Amino acid sequence: MVKMLITMIAAVVISLPSAAQQERKFIRGGNDLFNKQDFEKAEVEYRKALDTEVKSYEGAFNLGDALYKQKKFDEALQQFQSLAQNEKDKEKLGELYHNIGNTLLAMNKLDESIEAYKQSLRNRPNSQETKYNLEFARKQKQDQQNQDQNQDQNKDQNKDQQDQNKDQQNKDQNQDQNKDQNKDENKDQNQDQNKDQQDQNKDQQNKDKQDQDKQNQDQKDQQNKDQQNKDQQQQDQQAQPKISKEDAKRLLEALEADEKKTQEKVQKDKVQAQKAKKMKIEKNW
Repeated sequence: MVKMLITMIAAVVISLPSAAQQERKFIRGGNDLFNKQDFEKAEVEYRKALDTEVKSYEGAFNLGDALYKQKKFDEALQQFQSLAQNEKDKEKLGELYHNIGNTLLAMNKLDESIEAYKQSLRNRPNSQETKYNLEFARKQKQDQQNQDQNQDQNKDQNKDQQDQNKDQQNKDQNQDQNKDQNKDENKDQNQDQNKDQQDQNKDQQNKDKQDQDKQNQDQKDQQNKDQQNKDQQQQDQQAQPKISKEDAKRLLEALEADEKKTQEKVQKDKVQAQKAKKMKIEKNW
């Protein structure tokens, strides 16, 4: 029994160097592939190293680098942050936060990357590379802010231009409406004027017709009156009694006799007047 226990202990002791050797073998293989930029196969080797030794810091760190190179940023960030949670060594923490900053920068998480670089410098203050990356991230943030500001300005300008265009369109529309309204009003006014003129012309025509009708009626009445007078004269002439030649001769002789008597009377009156005048003159003498 004791012999069996000793044998088991010996087997464990022998296996420890063998596991460490396997871990180193996988890490070296992964590093060779990483340098050849075959990052996918390098990832496989680093995972084999972690399968051999779960607590292998180098295997886990290099796995994060291989994931980063393949642009598997979420997995790489998780790998580096997991290592940073339990790490106490400042140099290693500086490296981890530097890589966390790079990963966040690649994901365009500028504020978080700046904080990661600052954390890296707190643990490793003399790293020029981290300082450079920090300033680069800050510049990226400033450029992005300027770009956002320009976009906002352009957006505001575009909005103002759109509002101006809309106002101009409304103005043009109102002008068109006013133009149409004026056109309709002018049309209605012209129609009213034409209607009034037509009514006036119609009234004048009616008046002229009435005057003409009256004139025609007056002429007709005059003609009727003249015709009536003519008819009356004819009737009067027809009503006068007709006399025979003998009666006419006797009437004429009577008229001549009356005329002769009248002449004789006149002559007699004349003679008497002369005698009276002569007697007056003799008397005056």
